[in-house]
Amino acid sequence: MSLVLVNLPFSLVGGVIAVLLTNGVLSIGSLVGFITLFGITLRNSIMLVSHFQYLVVEEGLPWNAETAIRGAKERLPSILITALVTALAMLPIAMNSDSPGREIMGPMASIIIGGLISSTILNLLVLPSIMLRYGRFVK
Repeated sequence: MSLVLVNLPFSLVGGVIAVLLTNGVLSIGSLVGFITLFGITLRNSIMLVSHFQYLVVEEGLPWNAETAIRGAKERLPSILITALVTALAMLPIAMNSDSPGREIMGPMASIIIGGLISSTILNLLVLPSIMLRYGRFVK
């Protein structure tokens, strides 16, 4: 299960790009955004890896590329919905971040949106490959 932590750099990439595209300053709001982003990202990767484990242990499938693709396809809707709903909720805050009183929430929302984009894509494309190489499931 430690391979789940591989997804943290995936979200960090998008969060850092979001910081650079907005104002390039790390603030308290930015750090809160990273913490929130890491939580959402880890939840999505745990959901994917636990489904891989379910397919291998409970359904008795061999752990191979076909099972990894099937698992990623079956978890695609739930991971996308989680990311999309969170990003859509943060979008008005990020778009209106220069308004008074939004100095903390604006950077936080930008980081969450940027990190969700990168982590969702990389979670569904790269994590299954890493799991195929290093992941083992005990029946």
